[in-house]
Amino acid sequence: MSQKTSVLTFKNAKLNSEKITMLTAYDYSTAKLMDESGIDSILVGDSLGNVILGYEDTISVTMEDMIHHGAAVSRGVKNALVVIDMPFMSYQTSTYDALVNAGRLMKEGRAGAVKLEGGKAVCPQIQAITHAGIPVMAHLGLTPQSIHAFGGHRVQGKTEEAAKKLLEDARAIEEAGAFAVVLECVPSKLAALITKELAIPTIGIGAGNCCDGQVLVYQDLLGMFSDFTPKFVKKYANVGEIMKEAFKEYKREVSSGVFPAKEHEYAISDEVIEKLY
Repeated sequence: MSQKTSVLTFKNAKLNSEKITMLTAYDYSTAKLMDESGIDSILVGDSLGNVILGYEDTISVTMEDMIHHGAAVSRGVKNALVVIDMPFMSYQTSTYDALVNAGRLMKEGRAGAVKLEGGKAVCPQIQAITHAGIPVMAHLGLTPQSIHAFGGHRVQGKTEEAAKKLLEDARAIEEAGAFAVVLECVPSKLAALITKELAIPTIGIGAGNCCDGQVLVYQDLLGMFSDFTPKFVKKYANVGEIMKEAFKEYKREVSSGVFPAKEHEYAISDEVIEKLY
């Protein structure tokens, strides 16, 4: 994939059977590290409601939250495509609201694209946003903003009827103009079928290895979030434990007077000090 990732890069990646890498980020420092590591796309997800703000779900996340964190991430990125989630009720109410709020995420959040959840029901919004020149990534399967309607975190598309609806929704959002789609908690064989059927890339999270790319919440990947761990998560490092040990060591050294040591202090002439008495 090319250095500066764009919507066209996503398209070419699928054509060339190149996997797309995506991770969430919510702050400047983390986004900068990911960008320097060559991650293709960074998602400023409304998952910040869970892992940053401590909510039980994503529903309480506001436009102001997404703009604030999106702008911070964008300032840390040079090459990756920054995608910002449209929060709950920022696009469901009308195409007008969807267009205005997508525009805010681009102007104020400095997004390269926006992401919204849903299938056929949100196709008018996808069309309106894309017609305004704003790239849209769709999201199907387990859509967290609809978690109460689903009755919890459940795998989607397991019955014939549900699988057919997912496939139809995928075709519809592609037709509406989405440049890619996230498939979350979808059986791997169904995700593989959808991936084969669509010309746009699929980004999987709990959707198997046949998707055109993968996305994970970085706190899950690094073992920093322990409230719950989905089955699809692989922990690449146990940074959470490393952080806790560092915090404990800091507390021990401050409490015992070991830190700060001489090398952490700034010097001043004794003559200056003597004149203060």
